[in-house]
Amino acid sequence: MKKIGITGATGQLGRLVVEKLKQRVDADNLIALVRSPEKATDLGIAATAFDYNKPETLIEGLQGIDHLLLISGNEVGQRKVQHQNVIDAARQAGVRWIVYTSLLRADSSSLSLAPEHLETEELLKASGIPYTILRNGWYTENYTASIPGALGAGAFVGSAGDGKISSASRADYAEAAAIVLSSEDQVGKVYELAGDEAYTLKDLAAEISRQTGKDIPYNNLSESEYADVLASLGLPEPLAQAIASWDVGVSKGDLFDDKKVLSHLIGRPTTPLAESVKEALV
Repeated sequence: MKKIGITGATGQLGRLVVEKLKQRVDADNLIALVRSPEKATDLGIAATAFDYNKPETLIEGLQGIDHLLLISGNEVGQRKVQHQNVIDAARQAGVRWIVYTSLLRADSSSLSLAPEHLETEELLKASGIPYTILRNGWYTENYTASIPGALGAGAFVGSAGDGKISSASRADYAEAAAIVLSSEDQVGKVYELAGDEAYTLKDLAAEISRQTGKDIPYNNLSESEYADVLASLGLPEPLAQAIASWDVGVSKGDLFDDKKVLSHLIGRPTTPLAESVKEALV
């Protein structure tokens, strides 16, 4: 049986992918590739030290792995180098297939996240290793994580205007990854993955209001105003500016998609916005 390695397996998406994979393949054939193996003991699978920033450790970590899920690193600005390290090591270790988590329409998106993802896709194509690309849209949790703050402030703020967001839950994307990794005939495919339901931040604020019984309006701010608000909450200035710019990308349609490729792949509708809001309020 083929060994499947999962990078970033202790992260928010990685943990969910491991759980979904354990429902489809023998846990003995799964390996968590993580910076801190001691944090992976609860996953119920083998864990190996694996740090994108330490190329000398990567080849050893990939020994015996046939198929690799490369979950994109979370250090924006460092991803191309980190992913290059992993892809080079995978080639030397004899990995036979890489599945990569990219960004929805990475080749045309105006989001500042897109170039690094597109560069990684090009690295994969040039590597000679068979690959599959999962271009993930937004996680609904990216917005529902802000619900406690919105309730405290009495408003949900952003700079997305009337842009529509076709997000899905992390669990939806994790299930897609697990299905692809445990299926045949996936090599060379590029999946544009997004949620079935498209909503605006005004719609999200209305859903929060409905479920809480409180009047939580959506206040649309300019990009700079929103960045200032985020910075005032303690976010580093570059991150605050990046998040505000991504909202502007929403207003341009960067996170809207109505093809329903994700729900077709996982064989069920993606998680409704109302359900994600309910989970965030628990």
